[in-house]
Amino acid sequence: MDGNLITFYILAAVAVGAALGMLFSKNAIYSALFLILNFAVAAVFYLILGAPFIAMAQITVYAGAIMVLFLFVIMLLGAEKLSGEDRLIWQKPLAWVLVVLFFFAGAYQVGLAGITEQVSTSFPGDFGSPVQVGEVLFNRYLLPFEVTSVLLLVAMIGAIVLTKGERNKKI
Repeated sequence: MDGNLITFYILAAVAVGAALGMLFSKNAIYSALFLILNFAVAAVFYLILGAPFIAMAQITVYAGAIMVLFLFVIMLLGAEKLSGEDRLIWQKPLAWVLVVLFFFAGAYQVGLAGITEQVSTSFPGDFGSPVQVGEVLFNRYLLPFEVTSVLLLVAMIGAIVLTKGERNKKI
């Protein structure tokens, strides 16, 4: 059996387990941590596919910035507990098993052939490089990129206006 296939199956099990842990968790913080593990597994999938730039963007944007924002909002709202008592005693052992499997699969993959040696030869040498991604993004997809940025700005302003109105009513 191919090493990439073994790594894929292990990481797929970790991703499915983390997703189920996120869905069935009664604590919002644990759900967010399971989601971070799922994002990390997706980043390793990108590394296996030979897309290191997308993998690092996955870690930086999703597991980093977005999840910090989620955790900040959860803590700010005081919504750590989604319901009464946390009766799911299987969550912590499941989390440890998934993390150990994740690190085992990553170490196995790196030890097997190294991440840089697995890039398929059917792609050009600069495929997925930051320069190439930037050229495509700002030449071919400039309008969708700018529309997305405007939509995010409008959403942020709308969230501030909505929370400011509620804050003034409480005082």
